[in-house]
Amino acid sequence: MKAKRFSALSHRDFRLFWFGQLISLSGTWMQSVAQGWLVYSLTKSPFYLGVVAASASLPVLLFTFVGGVIADRYPKRTLLLLTQTLSIFPALILGILTSLGVITVWQVALLAAFLGTINAVDIPTRQSFLIEMVGRGHIVNAIALNSAAFNGSRIIGPVIAGLSITYLGMPACFFINAASFIAVIIALWMMETRGERKASSEGVIRDVLRGVEFIRSHDEITRVIILIAIFSLVGIPYINLLPVFSAEVFHAGPRGLGFLVGASGIGALTAALGIAVAGDVENKSRFMSAAALCFSFALLVFSISKLFWLSLIVIMAGGWGMVSYLAVANSYIQVSVPDELRGRVMSVYSFVFLGIAPIGNAIMGLVADVLGTTRAVGLGAVICILASAVFWQKRPAGAKVL
Repeated sequence: MKAKRFSALSHRDFRLFWFGQLISLSGTWMQSVAQGWLVYSLTKSPFYLGVVAASASLPVLLFTFVGGVIADRYPKRTLLLLTQTLSIFPALILGILTSLGVITVWQVALLAAFLGTINAVDIPTRQSFLIEMVGRGHIVNAIALNSAAFNGSRIIGPVIAGLSITYLGMPACFFINAASFIAVIIALWMMETRGERKASSEGVIRDVLRGVEFIRSHDEITRVIILIAIFSLVGIPYINLLPVFSAEVFHAGPRGLGFLVGASGIGALTAALGIAVAGDVENKSRFMSAAALCFSFALLVFSISKLFWLSLIVIMAGGWGMVSYLAVANSYIQVSVPDELRGRVMSVYSFVFLGIAPIGNAIMGLVADVLGTTRAVGLGAVICILASAVFWQKRPAGAKVL
């Protein structure tokens, strides 16, 4: 049965969570843009942009499986209150050090690693908490709306960041981000849903392996996960190289960077809202294949474009393709997994989406230093096109579930 539009918002706890996330994530995107510009200003090197991005993602690579086990063992609301509170401190310290003029690229990397460690627990917990707020009947709509908040903040945050850097100074972005976490903390305190707690455990390693075994036993989920992994390695890292495009290709400065990131967010928000309005996607396999190809070809055009307006258009298309693929993949996995395994399975999803990103960020940063940024992104786009074509070919003919 087709879900009602925005049906997840009928749940009070999800409404609180959604609005808190929208505010907090806008601050997070402000910091992301400011941090990228700060690193580039300190080093003038795409390699160090990759290093800092890798520092943020490496803890997810190392600890997200443990984070999934923790999410299945303890009340999720309590865990999120802890992770959101701890997330204030890296932003606050970054703002203070930048204000004092003593910030170094290695301090930025260490703070990014600290935040990444927090996210290793926060991400699988947050993903698996959605269904506890809205139930299985509204989970697709909740995922789409959650993605809309994430990508709506990609429009709001970067544009405000570009203007804030220009008129208020870079530290303002970090301080605003620190304050933005208060919104989601208040929302969590006001919730009635406490988050399920699973007391049984077979040990950390065995608990982790049960989530992996579930995915391996489902071929279609395995293919979805593999394509996400390829995108994370050679496609999505383009976002960390946008400061180079803004400065060296388009000569647009921090405001141009804000518009580039914001344009990607517009495409992503369009995708998320489209899925939320539709309620669900009937032929998920065909839809995901088309979305993956859209992202890959848009990335290729972006890598060779020298026109700022054209790049804004194709980066919007790329944002639409990537979020369309990820949102549908997320919803399919969530409704397929048993409740007691959801945190661990979503930790695998988080691992391939974010955890292996440090490898991709480091590789793309190094290749960009050797071949040039545009060629590195173009090469990644070609690999994504080939992988998406294989995914299209392997899709089940006429599938309605996936």
